[in-house]
Amino acid sequence: MEPAGPIEVVHERPWATVRRVSIAGGVAWFKTCAPVQAFEPRLTAALAGRWPDRLPEVLALDEERAWLLLGDAGERLGIGGGPEPWLSVLPRYAELQRGEAAHAAEHLDGGVPDRRIAMFPALYEAMLARELPLCSGDMARLRAFAPRFGELCAELGARAVPETIQHDDLHGANIHPRDRTPRILDWGDSCISHPFFTPFVTFLHLDELTGLQTDDPWFARLRDAYLEPWGRPNELRDTFELAQRLGAFAHLFKELRVLDAIPEEERPRFAPDLPALLARCVATAD
Repeated sequence: MEPAGPIEVVHERPWATVRRVSIAGGVAWFKTCAPVQAFEPRLTAALAGRWPDRLPEVLALDEERAWLLLGDAGERLGIGGGPEPWLSVLPRYAELQRGEAAHAAEHLDGGVPDRRIAMFPALYEAMLARELPLCSGDMARLRAFAPRFGELCAELGARAVPETIQHDDLHGANIHPRDRTPRILDWGDSCISHPFFTPFVTFLHLDELTGLQTDDPWFARLRDAYLEPWGRPNELRDTFELAQRLGAFAHLFKELRVLDAIPEEERPRFAPDLPALLARCVATAD
């Protein structure tokens, strides 16, 4: 495949760069991943192979160099829209998650980060050992919460929901509703973990960008739409709520992993939301 026009950088971050490539008949998207997300091309190809109606077409990849060339998936859903499209996006994503549980070991072998719930107490202790932008009182709250955090993790791990792929960045900018069949992009923040952590990020974006309050009935509708592929929603709601309580920490562990791969002097630029996320973690610990 040869370019038919200029190659333009459209997104550049320390963890990945995306270029728009003009090709005969349209455009393609060339993504080069830094080591912290080097697993993404292989993961994307594996998922697209099994779920071609839920991911963009993979035109080429180079696992050794962590390069990925994707077909065009059309316009993005966008980050400022309402909650209605998520009634179809979330169950389609949940079906993928459930199906991929059988391939979790394969993904781990391919370099997808291991964030299974059994690892969370150790990740929590590592978090406490860091220098975080928190006051001494908030740090004390987090330290005091450590035993309870371990208990909650054990409780969640004992529930009958298999650990699987967890996107951890599922918001409107990564959804492309082409031909009314939403395609999910940007799997570089993924890990193998509890599946119900993903809606924490989705709901966080909807909360912040649409102004919906946390008790808005829309969130209950979206929760049940997501849970439907897993079983009877009324039997899974308690597990879902427990996962949401731990979701801020799951998201924080990912953020810290990515930040550790960025030069220290550049970290503040790429972590503007870290204080707010830490505040949510502290609120959970109260």
